Amino acid sequence: MTAVLDSARAELLRLRKWPAVWITVGAWIALALTFGYVFDYVSYATGTESFATEGTTAGAARDALLTGLLPQAVPDVLVQGMPMFGGALAMVLGALVAGNGFGWGTWKTAFTQGPSRPAVVGGSLMALSAFVVLIVAITLVLFTVVSAGIALTEGEAITWPTAGDLARAVGGGLLVLQMWALLGYAVGIIARGPALAVGLGLVWALVVENLLRGVGSLLDAIEQLTHFLPGTAAGSLVGSLTGTGSGTPGVLDVIGGEQAVLTVAAYVVGLVVVVLTVMRRRDLA
Repeated sequence: MTAVLDSARAELLRLRKWPAVWITVGAWIALALTFGYVFDYVSYATGTESFATEGTTAGAARDALLTGLLPQAVPDVLVQGMPMFGGALAMVLGALVAGNGFGWGTWKTAFTQGPSRPAVVGGSLMALSAFVVLIVAITLVLFTVVSAGIALTEGEAITWPTAGDLARAVGGGLLVLQMWALLGYAVGIIARGPALAVGLGLVWALVVENLLRGVGSLLDAIEQLTHFLPGTAAGSLVGSLTGTGSGTPGVLDVIGGEQAVLTVAAYVVGLVVVVLTVMRRRDLA
């Protein structure tokens, strides 16, 4: 355990000083703010129709937009972008962390001069998980401040979400981002580099799964297969938290919340096993 913690501290030092990591984190924050608050607030302030309120009367649409911008809605806003945008960027982060170790020779150096391979990889995975926690924490704090600012600006009473709703949202968000980050990490390990892993991850998360779900509406066998895909599980988990399966890209209601949690958790555990197994047997010479 000491070797794992030492490896984690060394990996955290590397990640903290790596601009690409912070650019990825910044991209998520920018997207989350834009789609979570900026577009809806501009729509509310200008009185234009939002895709989220299409088909409702003007007054009801503005009220619905404002309700979604207030502090009590922070749990829903926190997780609604994670299945698609957050997942894609988490995959990029995981692929970068794992894949660049081959090009830079980091893995070879650590394995030949440091502790055992499982300890080195375990430390790297712990560091990646720490950044996932950091991303969710930064997003939560930022959304809380922004939503409180909107409430004060619009003269609305500040009503905070319940501790249970907030805990479920944070837990669900951590689980979803951790799964996508580990998926990117595993692809980076298998592909022995970040470029192919990033490309494959983005194509899968943003294109392939959506196409499969579209084909699944015509073929029952494909539809059953899509129930076990990571994007379906992540989207359905978030859908069970927010209570909606449509309107927000990536948020689904294909499978139940309990099944979605179990599927995402199974991916997290399975991906860790795959990474440790591959790296233990891989020849890095």
